[in-house]
Amino acid sequence: MTVIDAQGRPEPPVSGDEAAMLLGFLDYHRATLAWKVRGLDAGALRKTVGASTMTLGGMLKHLALVEVSWFSDDLFGRPAGAPWDDVDWKADPDWEWHSAAEDAPEALLALWEREVGRARALIAEALEDGGLDRPAARSWKDGRTPTLRWILLHMIEEYARHNGHADLIRESIDGQTGE
Repeated sequence: MTVIDAQGRPEPPVSGDEAAMLLGFLDYHRATLAWKVRGLDAGALRKTVGASTMTLGGMLKHLALVEVSWFSDDLFGRPAGAPWDDVDWKADPDWEWHSAAEDAPEALLALWEREVGRARALIAEALEDGGLDRPAARSWKDGRTPTLRWILLHMIEEYARHNGHADLIRESIDGQTGE
């Protein structure tokens, strides 16, 4: 039984197999980001805090890229597709962060939701083909190859870190706080 909290997030299961636990925590952190950007307009999605240039809009686009990079490109060796394949990453390695200022809030959210949906489908495919120990199609420069398990744990860490940033930015916009 999935328990939904007051912010609309599915709480991770308190028991279950390893895959269910990992996916439960990843979905919880994805839903936390969705909560932090819910109802914001373009100006709010461009707001920064202090000396940082990080914005919630940039964070949405960055995490969309992270989803497609790890689950499509790295795990399966498949192209990321548009808009990612059209970017000159060598000329602009932070393209997703600053180009988000040009995107409508609806477009940013739709891009992120699309990549999360694609990642979920790819995770299901990987679980059927090797489970959590399934190696990624791409090895790192040092020759090591992460597994689906490692990628899921990394994604939980990635969302948890950025959700901390999102909490600070959201509080600076309208005072909304939360875990």
